[in-house]
This record gives sequence, structure tokens and C-alpha cells, in this order.
Amino acid sequence: MAFSSRPLTAALAGLVLLALAPQARAACSDATTTVEMGTCARVALDGADAELNRVYAVLQSRVSPERMTGIRDAQRLWIPFRDAACDAEGAMYEGGSMQGIATVTCLTKLTQRRTEDLRALLPN
Repeated sequence: MAFSSRPLTAALAGLVLLALAPQARAACSDATTTVEMGTCARVALDGADAELNRVYAVLQSRVSPERMTGIRDAQRLWIPFRDAACDAEGAMYEGGSMQGIATVTCLTKLTQRRTEDLRALLPN
């Protein structure tokens, strides 16, 4: 089972991001308002979450159920860690318009790192 509370939405957002990747990158590189930056940050997080779920599913199909139990347990512990770490990072901007963007950017960064950690667990 994937760990997003919105796996279908994340998957669809990832597909949209892939389809519109050049346009999205161009639009996000020109983002100047906090609304635009927030939208771009959310799109990036949705894409990172979709990739994490994809790698997790591949891992689930390639490792033994016993090994997957440990990975699943670690994943369930990692999620609240990631959320708390990013809430703390966003709190540096408490009350400001950048707080949400900083939090979402952190979530994206840690999700991408976790995806790489999971990818490293794949059998050769």
C-alpha cells in the first residue's frame, strides 16, 4: 500500500506534471508571487510524492514479504518525522507568507531523499 493519503490525486498530478513538465518548469521559473510560488511548490511535492509511491510499489513487488514488513514499519515512522521536521523548518517564517512555501519545499526535499533511500533498497 502506498503512503499518500491521496494516492490517486498524487498519481494524476505526477502524470500531469510529466505531460506539462517543460511548461510547468518554465512557469515556475518565472513565479514571482507567493501564490505562484506556492502553486509550484505544491506541484513539485505532488510529483515527488507520486515518485515515492511508484518506487515503493516497485520495491513491494521485488522484496520478500518479511523484508517488506521492516521497510513498511520504517516508512510509517518516517512520515511523521518528515512532517515534524518540515513544520519546524516552516516555523522559521511563522506568520509570514513564505511559511507554507518553506514547509512544502522541505516536504518535497525530504520526500525526494526518501525516494532515493527506497530506491537503494531495490535488489539489483
